[in-house]
Amino acid sequence: MHIDSERLNRGLAELARIGARPDGGVQRLAFTQEDLAGREYVAGRLRGIGLEPQVDAIGNLFAIRPGIERESGRTGVVLLGSHTDTVGNAGRYDGSLGVLSALEVLEVLQEGGIQTRHPVGLVSFVNEEGVRFMPDMMGSLYLRGDLDLDEVRSITGTDGVPIGGELDRLRMAGTDSLGDHPIRAFLEVHIEQGPELERQGAAVGAVTGVQGLNWMEVSLDGRANHAGTTPMQDRKDCGLLAAEIIREVRALTGEISGLRGTVGRVSLKPNLINVIPGRATLTVDLRHPHQPTLESSSREIRGRVVRIAREHGIEIQVRDTASAPAVDFDPEVVTAITDSMAALGLGDRRLVSGAGHDAQIMASAHPSGMIFVRSRDGVSHNPAEYSSPEDCAAGAAVLLGAALRLAELVD
Repeated sequence: MHIDSERLNRGLAELARIGARPDGGVQRLAFTQEDLAGREYVAGRLRGIGLEPQVDAIGNLFAIRPGIERESGRTGVVLLGSHTDTVGNAGRYDGSLGVLSALEVLEVLQEGGIQTRHPVGLVSFVNEEGVRFMPDMMGSLYLRGDLDLDEVRSITGTDGVPIGGELDRLRMAGTDSLGDHPIRAFLEVHIEQGPELERQGAAVGAVTGVQGLNWMEVSLDGRANHAGTTPMQDRKDCGLLAAEIIREVRALTGEISGLRGTVGRVSLKPNLINVIPGRATLTVDLRHPHQPTLESSSREIRGRVVRIAREHGIEIQVRDTASAPAVDFDPEVVTAITDSMAALGLGDRRLVSGAGHDAQIMASAHPSGMIFVRSRDGVSHNPAEYSSPEDCAAGAAVLLGAALRLAELVD
């Protein structure tokens, strides 16, 4: 059994034509005509190999290839997949590689008439990116039970349009339910979106977990005043304090191994060249693979910014806006991946994901794991995103081997 590298990479090129932009990027925002067309492309490929695509009430696309063990309670689907929606100006690999790798595995099994004890399935989750509609990873959250149908349909996008209206307009909703099928394991192939595999000279890596994140919004209230007439010692300058907070976030990352900290947004008011900023709002993004360390880091940075504000005589509010706990992937699933890598002579590289993925959501309900594929220069969410045809095929080959180990190949 071998992955067809040419077919896999041809599929990536064909899918990239759906929502193609003049600058070479791809745009398939969730619940748009382009998003639907991308899903129909996958559905057509599934029909071409004799598998019936199914769609749930919010548009999650899936198909299941039966196993031979069908007695109730004795089996579960080894589910493979990712997403085909994109950010606003994306490359062709993020998400799509995972769905097309899953499709490639099913094609290999169908062509070879391969029997597995447990079913093997494909899923393409809706709205993983969360660009037009929040929350992100919506499809997997819905499957996990965190969101109900009415809640999803009522969510309004950045353009003021509710998801329910788009589902109806596009006829994108189905009547099937992936939740009716027990899931034995979930596996996701994804480009790394970072530089580590390239630095190590490795085509693929086994992901052992996903780092957690805490987001905060810091609001500062000082006093706006004339830039020319106000003595320096009399100022309540929220711009200065914002800069000091940025420096503290960076300093903390140097003190705590593995911590990543970012101030991604700063808003100053009145935002005029000759006026001392009287108000400032900024965000703090902290991430770490160890949950207790993440929590203690969040408490530390909160304490530091409050202390600095008081020293400057500036009022401060710190509000938690989002959090996602660190996730460790299932040891059995990780072992299936590393065993597959070893059998293919692809080494034993292991790493933690810095970004969130559907597998992170699935992991709290089902044994899950991920396979990363090397990203050139660590670039992602960008038309320059690139993983070589050879590396993409390697990731799909590891997926095939891991899926067969979990689904139990029948001789």
